[in-house]
Amino acid sequence: MSKSLVIVESPAKAKTLSRYLGRNYTVKASVGHIKDLPKNKLGVDVENDFAPQYHVIPGKEKIVRELRAAAKDSEAIYLAADPDREGEAICQHLAEELGGAKKKPVYRVLFHEITKNAIQEAFKKPGKINSHKVDAQLTRRILDRLVGYKISPLLWEKVRRGLSAGRVQTVALRLIVEREREIRAFKTEEYWNLTARLAGENPPEFLARAKSIDERKWNVTDGATAQAIVDEIREAPFVVREIHRREKKRYPVPPFITSKLQQDAARKFNFPVKRTMMLAQRLYEGVELGKEGSVGLITYMRTDSTRVAESALHEVRTLIQHNYGDAYLPHHPIYYKSKKTAQEAHEAIRPTAVERTPEQMKDYLDADLWKLYSLIWNRFVASQMNPAVFDQTDIKIQAGRVEFRATGSVVKFDGFLALYQEAKIEDAKEEDK
Repeated sequence: MSKSLVIVESPAKAKTLSRYLGRNYTVKASVGHIKDLPKNKLGVDVENDFAPQYHVIPGKEKIVRELRAAAKDSEAIYLAADPDREGEAICQHLAEELGGAKKKPVYRVLFHEITKNAIQEAFKKPGKINSHKVDAQLTRRILDRLVGYKISPLLWEKVRRGLSAGRVQTVALRLIVEREREIRAFKTEEYWNLTARLAGENPPEFLARAKSIDERKWNVTDGATAQAIVDEIREAPFVVREIHRREKKRYPVPPFITSKLQQDAARKFNFPVKRTMMLAQRLYEGVELGKEGSVGLITYMRTDSTRVAESALHEVRTLIQHNYGDAYLPHHPIYYKSKKTAQEAHEAIRPTAVERTPEQMKDYLDADLWKLYSLIWNRFVASQMNPAVFDQTDIKIQAGRVEFRATGSVVKFDGFLALYQEAKIEDAKEEDK
């Protein structure tokens, strides 16, 4: 019985899939795209409906020959590139090069995590290449080419040879220039704040900031006036006029989408975007875990959706209850809203098996891989935990004509903060109750 051919992008992914699919499948890698627009010319016929002129990428001829030979001896071809626009384009190009002439059945297989169950389920119900995604990638590629070939030569002439322009960078640069012009046109105004360092009967000392003077909003615009006020109240008694205590909750944030993962990895580990995505790709495609072999540790890392599979929610709630106790477990799973433009076929970035804790993975991952896996694991688990609760105290203090205010808080229950805290606290969602 002849085998079916499975094609993925990378050798690492091919190795992991081979373990799960068994003897009836031959798994090979295309090593990324096999076709692209030519490098030495525009490659887009702007006079003929922007028709692209794709060809096999120089240096990929040997890979294409090997894939053709494997396809010739196979009963069916399964294209299993990543579940995004780039992956769909790779599958389309592979179908054009391998499947058309011999009329072999060609299937598109989609999975969002490289685990045994996910792979086997995907192969039970293969589909077709999504032409809409292919067109979307093609449009993006053509725009890249048009912008790059039209603007890059201008950059070489005016700025420095070797620079290139793209459809995203060019627009972003325009926004930066416009904002810089606004900054330069801004007329600065002098403004003075006043902060007092105070101490009560019990330590510690705390800071209070001037909020009003003569019952009007604090608005001091010169140093002389500010100094006169300081001299005026220097010997005045500071009297507590009002104390307001309340309970405040800080709620967990959703599991990672791609942009949030990049931001948090940059803030906490100083990882460039490229480094973060390379590490995430390795975690997704598979890491050697001793006797288990190569295992995909996270779901697909290019996503703008915060959706989580019900099975994963059940697993993480079981872990929270077991490891942290009932106090940390909400009565019901938490569902987060994605943006309207999110592709809900994808999930958020999460561990494929939450029982693989960072502590258990430490011996199998290098330092940077472990940092990123820990970040993803902690954020996912924390996203399904109860909010943190604070006792917050607001104090109004009078000193002569000036009213100062100070705010302090004490953790009453750490909730999700026991596990994860965003690098920028102000980004976290806070609600009063």
